[in-house]
Amino acid sequence: MQMVEEYLERARAVIQASSKVVFLTGAGISTNSGIPDFRGPNGMWTKNPAAEKMSDIRFYMNDPNVRKAAWRSRMVHPAWAAKPNAAHLAIAAFENTGKLYSIITQNIDNLHQSAGSAEKYILEVHGTIHKVVCMQCKKLTPMWEELERVKNGEEDPACFDCGGILKSATISFGQALDEETINTALEVSGQCDLLICIGTTLQVYPIAGAVDIAHRAGANIIIVNAEPTQYDHVSNFVFRGDISQVVPALLSNIH
Repeated sequence: MQMVEEYLERARAVIQASSKVVFLTGAGISTNSGIPDFRGPNGMWTKNPAAEKMSDIRFYMNDPNVRKAAWRSRMVHPAWAAKPNAAHLAIAAFENTGKLYSIITQNIDNLHQSAGSAEKYILEVHGTIHKVVCMQCKKLTPMWEELERVKNGEEDPACFDCGGILKSATISFGQALDEETINTALEVSGQCDLLICIGTTLQVYPIAGAVDIAHRAGANIIIVNAEPTQYDHVSNFVFRGDISQVVPALLSNIH
């Protein structure tokens, strides 16, 4: 136990000495908030392989039945009941140190914002489930408005303005990432002096490349993840265990 505490203290010293800290968060930070990951033992796609089609833009755009299934799935998405856990709250509180440079998140759940993190720091590289986009005219509407239409019997609601197909404002497989958001995320990764990766397998590119960019720029790297990642060997510190316990412990007493 003493060795673990000493390891934590050394990591905290690195955080304390940093002035531009970037967090990169993935699905693992939100599992304790009740949002399962996709490919884990209890993942959404592991339990329901057909659900993967709903996240593929080709199936979604070309098959009304896939869209109807997607809208039914959105009605009961765990994000609506999810609350920020201790890890989200610790990152939000970290903003008070003046060291926070950016929060790059692969998550679509809005839990960083719900925890109190300022919108100006957050880069949602995979979009958000809290908004809906028309695939034709690109109009954005709140998700709750469109879900009301589904509740009222519209199985596959269309855009009121142009009749186009509506979809959650998330990035699906086969769909282009937002170039400006990705470029900004990689840019801040090259400007930070510490990159803390939390709950991400660091397998999905281009955002996993943030680690390469930060490492080449001389930044320190801390990884907090339940499983090993391909970047563990370039990290200064690697932590396993319950993310909602490790992250608050890691960020405690930083000023």
